[in-house]
Amino acid sequence: MAKFRVRVSTGEAFGAGTWDKMSVSIVGTRGETPPLSLDHLGKEFNAGAEEDFEVTPPQDVGQVLLVRLHKAPLARSRPLAPSAGDAWFCRWLQLTPPQGAAPLHFPCYQWLEGEGSLLLREGTAKISWEDHHPTLQQQRWEELQARREAYRWKTYIPGWPRCLNEETVKHLNLNIKYSVAKNTTFYLRGGSSLAELKLKGLLDRKGLWKSLKEMRRVFNFRKTPAVEYVFEHWQEDAFFAYQFLNGLNPVLIRRCHYLPKNFPVTDAMVAPVLGPGTSLQAELEKGSLFLVDYGLLAGVRTNVINGRPQFSTAPMTLLYQHPGRGPLLPLAIQLSQTPGPNSPIFLPSDDKWDWLLAKTWVRNAEFSIHEALTHLLQAHLVPEVFALATLRQLPHCHPLFKLLIPHTRYTLHINTLGRERLIAPGQVVDRSTGLGIGGFSELIQKNMEQLNYSALCLPDDIRARGVEDIPDYYYRDDGMQIWGAVERFVSEMIDIYYPSDESVRDDSELQAWVWEIFSEGFLGRESSGLPSTLGTREALIQYVTMVIFNCSAKHSAVSAGQYDFGAWMPNLPPTMQLPPPTSKGQARLEGFLATLPPVNATCDVVTALWLLSKEPGDRRPLGTYPDEHFIEEAPRRSIAAFQSRLAEISRYIQERNRSLALPYPYLDPPLIENSVSI
Repeated sequence: MAKFRVRVSTGEAFGAGTWDKMSVSIVGTRGETPPLSLDHLGKEFNAGAEEDFEVTPPQDVGQVLLVRLHKAPLARSRPLAPSAGDAWFCRWLQLTPPQGAAPLHFPCYQWLEGEGSLLLREGTAKISWEDHHPTLQQQRWEELQARREAYRWKTYIPGWPRCLNEETVKHLNLNIKYSVAKNTTFYLRGGSSLAELKLKGLLDRKGLWKSLKEMRRVFNFRKTPAVEYVFEHWQEDAFFAYQFLNGLNPVLIRRCHYLPKNFPVTDAMVAPVLGPGTSLQAELEKGSLFLVDYGLLAGVRTNVINGRPQFSTAPMTLLYQHPGRGPLLPLAIQLSQTPGPNSPIFLPSDDKWDWLLAKTWVRNAEFSIHEALTHLLQAHLVPEVFALATLRQLPHCHPLFKLLIPHTRYTLHINTLGRERLIAPGQVVDRSTGLGIGGFSELIQKNMEQLNYSALCLPDDIRARGVEDIPDYYYRDDGMQIWGAVERFVSEMIDIYYPSDESVRDDSELQAWVWEIFSEGFLGRESSGLPSTLGTREALIQYVTMVIFNCSAKHSAVSAGQYDFGAWMPNLPPTMQLPPPTSKGQARLEGFLATLPPVNATCDVVTALWLLSKEPGDRRPLGTYPDEHFIEEAPRRSIAAFQSRLAEISRYIQERNRSLALPYPYLDPPLIENSVSI
C-alpha cells in the first residue's frame, strides 16, 4: 500500500511534550485504518518539535476526511516512563497523501491528557450546512456532545449570569487552564506583595490610619507614574471630574437635559462655577451639564469589617463642561437619593473638608459600582457566558469558533479562580469591601434587570449617554477606533463564510450559540434587547463585534487601571467606616481619617488591585493569533489587515499620550489582551 507522510507539531509551553506513545488513524470515505505508530529511534514529541513520520495504511480508505490521534502510556519497563497522566499539547498535524497530492492541514491546538484519542478535521472552516458526508456530520455532533458534557452550566447566585460548573481551578480541563508560566507568575506576584505589607506590619493592623502620609507606605513597593500623579492631584476638582471620563469607570457619565426632581440644585448654588450671564436652565439647554448617578446603591446592604458595621451612599454628581474651554468640573454633590435637611447638597464653595469628604463618598460609590458591575458583571461574568457558549455550541471547524476562541483564552480559569479566591465567603470582597458579598450580589441582581444590549455596543452606548462630543474623552475616542477596526475585521470574515442573510438564519449551530447566551447569560430576559436569534449578516457582524470588544478592549479599559487609580486609597476607598455627613461645617481631618477604610482592609484591597491590573505573563495582545485556526488565504489576509489597522491606532494613541500630563494607555492595542485572562 502507498505511504502517507505525517508531520506533527508539538507546542512550546512548559510541559507540552510527552513521553507517551502516539499513533494516528486515517478516516476516509471508505473506512478507517487501525492506529499507525508515529515512532522513531529516541524520544519524540518534545516541546517545540516538528517531526516527520511515514505510515502505511493496510487498506485504501478513499478520500481522507479526518485523522484520529491516539495517545497511550509507555511500557512500564522503559526507564523514566511517567504515569498515564502525562499530557501533550498538539499544535497541528499535516498529512501528505501519496502520488503527489496536496498536503492536508489539521489544526489542533489542544491538550490530550492521559490515555485517549483526539479526532481532527482538515482545517478549512465549514458551517454545518456545508457538511454533506455523514461521517463529518457525525463527527460534528459527537464533538459538541462531548464538549457539552465537559463544560456544564451552573447557577452560582440566583439572578446572576450562569457560569461554568466547577468549584476550583484544580479540576479544570487543561484546555481552559492557565499555563504553568502564567500560574507561577500570578502567585509569585501576589505572594511578594502580601509578604512586603506583612513585613511592614500593615496587613494585620485593624486600626485607623494615623495620617494621610502614612498611607503612602501601601504603594511605595509598587510605584507607577500614574499612581504618583493620582497622589499629587486627587484633591483637585478637575481630576475628580476627569476620572468620570478616563478613570476606572468611564461608562456612567451622561448628558443631563433636565435635573432629576430628587436633586434640587439651584442657580445660586452653582453660580460661582458657572459664572455670570448664564443659569442652570440655559446650560441644560446648551447640553453642557452632565450627571453621574449611583442610584443603584440605594438600599443595598453593607458589610461588617473588623467587627464594625460599614456605610454606603447612593450619591449624585452634577458636572459642567464650559463650551470650548476648560476642563470638566463638578458643580454639586448630593450623597443620597432623597433630598432634605439631612441630605445637603455639597458645593465646591463649601469648606475644604466638607467638599473633600463629599467627593470621597462619591469615589467610594465609584469603587462599589465599578467593582461589582462594570468590572465583575460586565467584564468577567458576561464574557464567561460568551466563552462557555462558544465551547458548547460551536465545533472546532466552525468559522465563528476559529474567530472567537482566541478571545476566550483563560477566561474560564480566571473566573473560576475569582469565585474561589475573590468573591467567596471569607475572601477579599467579603472581608475588606464596604458591601461584601451580600451587597455585591444585590447590585448585580439589580443591574441584571437593567443591563441591555446597547450598553454592550460602544457606539450605541456613547449615543445613549449623549457624550459624543465632550472633549478629552479618551475612552470614547480610543474605544471607537478599536470598535471600528474590530467591526471591519468581523465584517470581512462574515462576508467570506456567509454569502447571504439566509445563510445566517440556516446556521443551526450559530443560532444555538446565540440562544444559549440569551437564555443562560441574560436569563431569557427579553427586555435586555439581547438577540435570541440572528437573521441578517448585519446583525451577526454587530453581535460578534460586541463579543470580541467586550472580551478584550472593554475589559482592558475597566481593569488595567485599577492599581493606578486605587493604590492611593483616598482616591478610591473600598469602604467607609462612619455614616455620611448630614450637615455641613462638621468635617475635619481627624473625622476624614476615621471615615476611611482600616489599615488591613486597605492593604487587602490594594494588593488585589495590583494583581488584577497586571497580566501575569504569557500574553497575547489584541489581534495576535499564534494558534493558526484559519488555514485559508482569505481569512489570513483579513487578520493581517486587522493587525495593520491596530498598529495604526497604537501609533496615534502613543503620539497623543506623549503630550498628556497623565497618559491614557488602557486602550493602546499592544496593551490590550485578546481575552479576559486576569
